[in-house]
Amino acid sequence: MEAYRTQNRFLNSEIHQVTKIWRRVAEKERALLMKCAYLQAKNCQVESKYLAGLRRLQEAVGGEATECSELLRQLIQEALQWEAGEASADGVELSPISEYDEYGFLTVPNYEMEDLKLLAKIQALEVHSHHLLAHEAVERPLRERWAALSDLAPSVELKQLLRAGVPREHRPRVWRWLVHLRVQHLQSPGRYQELLSRGQVREHPAARQIELDLHRTFPSNKHFTCPTSNFPDKLRRVLLAFSWQNPTIGYCQGLNRLAAIALLVLEEEESAFWCLVAIVETIMPADYYSKTLTSSQVDQRVLQDLLLEKLPRLMAHLGQHRVDLSFITFNWFLVVFADSLISNILLRVWDAFLYEGTKVVFRYALAIFKYNEEEILRLQDGLEIYQYLRFFTKTICNSQKLMNIAFNDMNPFPMKQLRQLRTVHRERLEAELHELERLKAEYLETRNSRDPAVPEGCTSEDEGEGGP
Repeated sequence: MEAYRTQNRFLNSEIHQVTKIWRRVAEKERALLMKCAYLQAKNCQVESKYLAGLRRLQEAVGGEATECSELLRQLIQEALQWEAGEASADGVELSPISEYDEYGFLTVPNYEMEDLKLLAKIQALEVHSHHLLAHEAVERPLRERWAALSDLAPSVELKQLLRAGVPREHRPRVWRWLVHLRVQHLQSPGRYQELLSRGQVREHPAARQIELDLHRTFPSNKHFTCPTSNFPDKLRRVLLAFSWQNPTIGYCQGLNRLAAIALLVLEEEESAFWCLVAIVETIMPADYYSKTLTSSQVDQRVLQDLLLEKLPRLMAHLGQHRVDLSFITFNWFLVVFADSLISNILLRVWDAFLYEGTKVVFRYALAIFKYNEEEILRLQDGLEIYQYLRFFTKTICNSQKLMNIAFNDMNPFPMKQLRQLRTVHRERLEAELHELERLKAEYLETRNSRDPAVPEGCTSEDEGEGGP
């Protein structure tokens, strides 16, 4: 027995020593991985700066056919084809830029214009660099906080966590809870299947428009472009069910993208359907997706007021060049940035939006302009500004910086002010619409009271029928 006790103590001591060695090795490995990620991120930044330099040279040289321009063209071609993974040493596993992100979106934007392909690669490198740098410093602690949060309940802590972003593995569970919080008074067992069965009895008037829009939904996402994917069929059923759920709207362009984002995260059709219901019927103001889009128009006017208050220098510059931002921002609000931001940032916006509501959309709209303010101020031509505004949201890579601008730099941002501005602009818009209706009625009355006789020298339609 004594010999066994001695042996046991010896083995315990050995196990303790081995555990200590294992911990040291694990810590060292983690430190080396962090260093590797940091160096790879720095490499991405250097490559990004190199590409940005090439792009500026490309702009300076223009279309001139010189020896210099030919060399520049070759350098750009090589830069677009080079991948970090190809140059890595054997046995060193790096994190190359994959073609698609975790939700199926292209990581390198597929710009139609040839001279923007270089910009697309620069953006992909910047996104990858920020992801690598943030993984250990921000993402890991955030994951640990979410893992420790067992029960979901409305609180200040939950609001802060949602603003920081929900890790991918927790997002479906969190979104289901957020959606249920908003639509529990509308839900009933079997409701989704009941709505689908109505479509089998007779076709909804919106079915044709839904079918047309299915193929326009996220052309840069493999889940909606792959011929074997079942996502388009799921999206069709969700949109048809919603058209029966809310006959006053039926279907409006933009709903396809809202439902598609819900499907990509939640995957289940019914969950995506209720997410769409939550957005349209409980988060967004009434008439946001109606034929007149009244509330959508109101919010554009509110945004203009807020931009004048928060970013007066930028608005003076845009006003000088007669740039109407609503051409760009109207779609932001209608689809909650679904077409505009890279998925990593977009879904963080939605995390907060599903909990806090439309104020989050205003916060991020302001933050996007603040993030790119200096770039826009450098542009001195109205057409150039419009061209930049077409794609500038995709150049935003630093989600942490954008979040800090939205929720810190844009303060104070009281909901009371937002309600007041909406009320004022709704009254003005309704008065304008009423005046337009009056003018229309007046014109029709005047036209109908005129003599319908054909002016001299003109042939009436009746006279023309007998001709050869």
